[in-house]
Amino acid sequence: MNQNQSKALYEQAVQYIPGGVNSPVRAFKGVGGNPLFFKGGEGAYLIDADNNRYVDYVGAWGPLILGHSHQKVIDAIETQLQTGIGYGASTEAEVEIAKKICNLVHSIEQVRLVTSGTEATMSAIRLARGYTQRDIVVKFEGCYHGHVDGLLVKAGSGALTLGEPDSMGVPKAYTDLTHVLPYNDVTAIEEFFAVHGSKVACVIVEPVAGNMNCVLPIPDFLESLREQCTLHGAVLIFDEVMTGFRVALGGAQSIFGVLPDLTTLGKVIGGGLPIGAFGGRKEIMEKIAPIGAVYQAGTLSGSPLAVAAGIAMLETVSEANFYTELSAKTETLLTGLEERATAAGIPFTTNQLGGMFGCFFSDEEKVSMFSQVMASNMDHFQSYFHTMLQNGVYIAPSAFEAGFISAAHGDEEITTTLDAAEQAFSAIN
Repeated sequence: MNQNQSKALYEQAVQYIPGGVNSPVRAFKGVGGNPLFFKGGEGAYLIDADNNRYVDYVGAWGPLILGHSHQKVIDAIETQLQTGIGYGASTEAEVEIAKKICNLVHSIEQVRLVTSGTEATMSAIRLARGYTQRDIVVKFEGCYHGHVDGLLVKAGSGALTLGEPDSMGVPKAYTDLTHVLPYNDVTAIEEFFAVHGSKVACVIVEPVAGNMNCVLPIPDFLESLREQCTLHGAVLIFDEVMTGFRVALGGAQSIFGVLPDLTTLGKVIGGGLPIGAFGGRKEIMEKIAPIGAVYQAGTLSGSPLAVAAGIAMLETVSEANFYTELSAKTETLLTGLEERATAAGIPFTTNQLGGMFGCFFSDEEKVSMFSQVMASNMDHFQSYFHTMLQNGVYIAPSAFEAGFISAAHGDEEITTTLDAAEQAFSAIN
C-alpha cells in the first residue's frame, strides 16, 4: 500500500509541529512507523492523503457513532453556518441541547457546556472541591481524564503509549493531592476511605475504562464507590467523556445502575466537533459562577456549530433499537476476531460494552485489571496493527486505546476486517 504522501507530510510536519502531531497518540510511537495523514471520511471509511481507504474503528476516538459525514449532522452544521459561526453569547440551541442531556442522563439535573473533555473534568473537580471544601482527589491507575495537571498520575492512553505515566512540568504539589488506587479493587477502596474518607473531595473514575484499552467494571466496583462517597460526603464523578451516549443512551451509568453526583461528557455530544460538558445534582451545580463561588468560564463554550451537530446526533441515536443494533454488530465482529485468533493459535481476548470494545493479546479469560493490560503482548499488537493497516483496516495506533464501531459499519466492513485479521494473526507466527 502506497503511503508516500503521508510520509512526505509527516516530514514537513516535524519541522513546524512538535513531533509532527497535535496529539501524542497520533504519533505511532506505540507501534512504530510514520503516522498517517487523512483527508476525508465517508461512512465507515477513512481516506488518507494517498487515497487509500480504511475501515475505521477509531471514529475520531469515539464521537463518530453515526460514521463519517452523516447527512443529518452535515445538514445541521450547514444550516447553522448560514446564520453564523459563533457569537460568544447565549443561544436557544444551548438550552435545547442542555434539556436533552438532562432528560437522557438521569443523574444530570443541570449541565454546563465547555469546549473539551479535559476542560469538563478539570471543571468538575474544581466544583467538587468547592462544594465539599476538601482537597484530595482519588483516581484509578490506567484511567485518563485529560491532560489536567493534577490527574497526570498513572494516566492511561497516550501517557502509557509514551511510557510516561507522569508529565514533566507538573508541580509535585499538584499531584500530592491526587491519590491513585487500582481499578476494580473494592478492598483498596474500602481501606483508603477508612483512613482518608473525611478528607476526600471527590472520586473520579471512568465507569468503563477506555484509556487502558476497554476494561469493564467488575461487580460491586462502582457500587462500592457510590457507597463510600455517600458515607464520607465525597462527590462521585463519572468520566463519561468516552462512554456517554456511546455505550447507551443514558451512558454507562444507565447500564450499571449506579448514579454519580457529577458526570463529564464530550466527544459524542458534538457530533464530531469539539465540545464537552459537565453536569449533575442541582445543589452541586449551583455552586458554579455566576450564582456560586466556584469560577468556571469559556469564551467559546456552547459553540453554535458544535451544538447544532450534537442535537442532530442525539436525535438520531434516540431512534428505536439504535444501540441494540450497534451492540449486535460489535458482538459479531469480536466473535469473528476471537475465532480467527484461536485458529491461528494466538492468545487473544476481548471486552465489549455496546459499540465500544477492547482487544488484548493475552491468555487471560477476561481482562479486568490494569496489571493484566500491561502484561498483554505488545509485540503481537504491533505486528497485528501494521498488517491490519496494510489490509485496509484502521485501528488505534496504541494497545491502550478502546475501539469503536459506528452505525455506518455493515456486513461488508466486518467481513473486510475479519479477512484482514486472519492474515494479521497468521503473520504473528
